[in-house]
Amino acid sequence: MSRRIQGIGMTSRRTRERMISRLRQQGISDNKVLAVMADTPRHIFVDEALESRAYEDTALPIGHNQTISQPYIVAKMTELLLQSAVPAKVLEIGTGCGYQTAILAKLVSQVYTVERIAPLMKKARDTLWELNIKTVGFKHTDGGWGWPEHAPFEGILAAAAPAEVPEALLQQLAVGGVLVIPVGQEGKQYLHRIVRTDEGYLDEVIERVTFVPFLSGVIG
Repeated sequence: MSRRIQGIGMTSRRTRERMISRLRQQGISDNKVLAVMADTPRHIFVDEALESRAYEDTALPIGHNQTISQPYIVAKMTELLLQSAVPAKVLEIGTGCGYQTAILAKLVSQVYTVERIAPLMKKARDTLWELNIKTVGFKHTDGGWGWPEHAPFEGILAAAAPAEVPEALLQQLAVGGVLVIPVGQEGKQYLHRIVRTDEGYLDEVIERVTFVPFLSGVIG
């Protein structure tokens, strides 16, 4: 493991362990999720100038008006996705810097991730390659379209908030599958856990959140 990945000082393993203790205090109880987050160097997913803040419980800018979600939100969404069973195949909407992607890839067999901003996707792919994570498929596309070629998915996780849940994502969810997504206008967003059943969809509102808006179109 390189010195950069291993971290020193404010990016060290000890700092990561303090983050895990805080997550436990915040109610995260899935030990597999906590173990993966302890092993994943969040600091390499942000710019060097922000590395010392990587393990604070805050969102940080990653460029292109996007952010890396705070550790609690990453842990909470992952825990909600895995709550009933571990999905074999997960679709992630909004690769961003790739941190959430890396967490998912260490917990499920296959991750398909889509990102509308090409430079972010390329950087995330390079970072995951550096971590030797190779069970992720990447696609530069509008997140609202999902990735129908690989549907249905047992799990879908969205890292941006639409005003309403995109119909395409609901259709690409397998029966018994779970969609974790923030929904609502800025200042009035709530995290939802939606389960597809034979009869329709069960929608559980979890808690209030703050995410970047779910935008259409692509940026080269």
